[in-house]
Amino acid sequence: MMAAHQDLGRMTQMTIEERLADIRMRMKKAAREAGREPDSAQLVAVSKTFEADHIRPVIAAGQRIFGENRVQEAQSKWPGLKAGTAGIELHLIGPLQSNKAADAVALFDVIETVDREKIARALIEECRRQGRSPRFYVQVNTGLEPQKAGIAPDALKDFLALCRGELGMAVEGLMCIPPADENPGPHFALLAKLAVENGVEKLSMGMSGDFETAIAFGATSVRVGSALFGAR
Repeated sequence: MMAAHQDLGRMTQMTIEERLADIRMRMKKAAREAGREPDSAQLVAVSKTFEADHIRPVIAAGQRIFGENRVQEAQSKWPGLKAGTAGIELHLIGPLQSNKAADAVALFDVIETVDREKIARALIEECRRQGRSPRFYVQVNTGLEPQKAGIAPDALKDFLALCRGELGMAVEGLMCIPPADENPGPHFALLAKLAVENGVEKLSMGMSGDFETAIAFGATSVRVGSALFGAR
């Protein structure tokens, strides 16, 4: 954790364009060290709580994949940002209530926090109604934390069967947020194991303090906010 704090401290002295380049370089290095292709993990730039004016320089520097926690906040800034730049891909990485399913399907390209039958049904209903097909990840609560969203690891197989079967939802990946006070490695390893066991290709795991570790364990995307945009 000390190294992560030192990295964050160093990066606060850099411009946002320099921070983006540094993160990308570290991602490539971590992938090479894991015996992977250098571009095998994607960066999801977590722009939650930041206004459009803070996000535009990151878009100008070439970043196209962004993550937001709240549907309502994303609605206030992303329609305009998307209209101004082609190729933006927006991920929902925060908890989703079923009454926001329609708005989520309309705005987001990837929804990473499917974690229960009610929300899965609401999302599929909205996809059919709107004629849209965002990609879906199932969030797994690898630490079994009662305050955290996500399906329990031992319930994943049956939940995926429901999503893929009755609901016709094509689940592209799994996502996790390890407990803040634990070594993330075992949680990343568990998510990777679950993906193999259940035939899921993509893994969204790793944040500002541990994305290099996540890449070592097979992350195909990492969600980086504070290391890029600074403290909230």
